[in-house]
Amino acid sequence: MPTGGRSTQPIGHYEFCQTHATECGKNASYSGPVALTREVWAAIVDVNNAVNTMVTPMTDMEIWHREEVWSYPTSGIGDCEDYALEKRRMLMSRGIPASNLLMTVVRQKNGAGHAVLTVRTSHGDFVLDNLETRVLSWDQTDYVYLKRQSERHAGIWVSIEDGRDVLVGSLKQ
Repeated sequence: MPTGGRSTQPIGHYEFCQTHATECGKNASYSGPVALTREVWAAIVDVNNAVNTMVTPMTDMEIWHREEVWSYPTSGIGDCEDYALEKRRMLMSRGIPASNLLMTVVRQKNGAGHAVLTVRTSHGDFVLDNLETRVLSWDQTDYVYLKRQSERHAGIWVSIEDGRDVLVGSLKQ
């Protein structure tokens, strides 16, 4: 997944960082993509399935009565970024470095914004998504990739130079 220059940090992530500062700093242990072993792949698939199963989807408006609240789904409910944050936390607890677990903002085919977790591996970048049961390579998805966390600093976001010929649908009203 080719990245460009620095981008804006989503407001929800900024607010998340205000209460979870330890998760938004410099990744001192950055050493490149994680080696994609059978054990790492099994952990990725297991965590994706577990979180997709244990969390019930609800919007931030339904949960918090406001838009863009990034939080862990501690009550078993959440929206896309909550799923991704929980997957990130669970994979870190299994030993995958935070520098390879990057919150990512995409645009769906219908034009709606969405958040997923990107896992950087020695075999490319894979996407863990609450709207898809399979773990796919980023370029096998129908999303337009906009920005993600920097692998060197979790509080800094970088643009994504998608470069693929992706058709994005629009809603007619």
